Amino acid sequence: MTASPRSPSRPRRGPAGHHIGAYGLLALTALLFLVFSLTLPRTFPTRDTVDSILSNQSIPAVLALAATVPIVTGAFDLSLGYGLGLAHVMVMHLVVDERWPWPWACLVVVAGGAVVGVLNGVVVEFGRIDSFIATLGTGSMMYAVTGWITDGGRIVPGPQGLPAAFTDLYNSRFLGLPVPAFYVLALAVVLWLVLERLPLGRYLYVVGSNPRAAELVGIPTRRYTVYAFAASGLLVGFAGVLLAAQQQIGNPSVGLDYLLPAFAGALLGSTAIRPGRPNALGTLVAVAVLAVGLTGIGQLGADFWTIPLFYGGTLLLAVGLAGYSARRLRTGTDASAVPPEPHPSARDGDTTGPTP
Repeated sequence: MTASPRSPSRPRRGPAGHHIGAYGLLALTALLFLVFSLTLPRTFPTRDTVDSILSNQSIPAVLALAATVPIVTGAFDLSLGYGLGLAHVMVMHLVVDERWPWPWACLVVVAGGAVVGVLNGVVVEFGRIDSFIATLGTGSMMYAVTGWITDGGRIVPGPQGLPAAFTDLYNSRFLGLPVPAFYVLALAVVLWLVLERLPLGRYLYVVGSNPRAAELVGIPTRRYTVYAFAASGLLVGFAGVLLAAQQQIGNPSVGLDYLLPAFAGALLGSTAIRPGRPNALGTLVAVAVLAVGLTGIGQLGADFWTIPLFYGGTLLLAVGLAGYSARRLRTGTDASAVPPEPHPSARDGDTTGPTP
């Protein structure tokens, strides 16, 4: 007699345990906001603080979403910071030095980010190079290109400044809130729909959880990993446009400051909403936790070195929690995790691969 897929002897979390794991990080965000509001009643629970969090954390949030997509497939893109630096410098170069219309400059840079992502994916999958090493190498090359474009200096607009419509991409407001917050929300919703509701997302999760099994059921793992890197590059290009509109100068070294926050948000996000698997909404919640924590620490008057200490500690905690959640998912102790059904062609013996 064949045992059922979920043996009664195998422990599984009840609804309460699942909700704590899924929404604990969201509750922590609310708790931190309450604690800092009681500690700093004059400065923290204000409209200015909320605006600052929504505006200043928009670029780290976009980069965290960009880091999430390759992590779904089990890969890491360490070129994110270098790509951000190159993207925002390219926008400034095209608008200031080459006199391009800003919409065309932005479109070219975003498309270029997708192309760079494809190249990263090709190097990783077809070059058979570990994603850490491959993206670190391509990132170093991007940094070299950034230095070549800027000649080691900054790109500063003339007395006339940048077009107002371009800077409004970051500085404008919608419904009384900073418009970058709506960019982040829209990107998170789209990414969540793709990963959680479309076949493409299911295939990406299968590739990340068990590449060998993915190949056996006919999923072309290399192609889907390249797709993930392309999506990541696209988001990095968009973040570069926002950074250029925010800073309004081209700084060749600024992008590296965003690498650690991006991975802290992406890895910590894999412990929320859908514990054990990277997901867009979890990443958004993780970025909110980091933003509230950093803002509160800053208003308490902490020294500058507390910021990298906070991010470093959070990253270690995130990796540990993500690994723990992933192990629970693999051993079947999380009742919310249901593996996707194999593609019908695989069950029939056809391994030509599904089409998303």
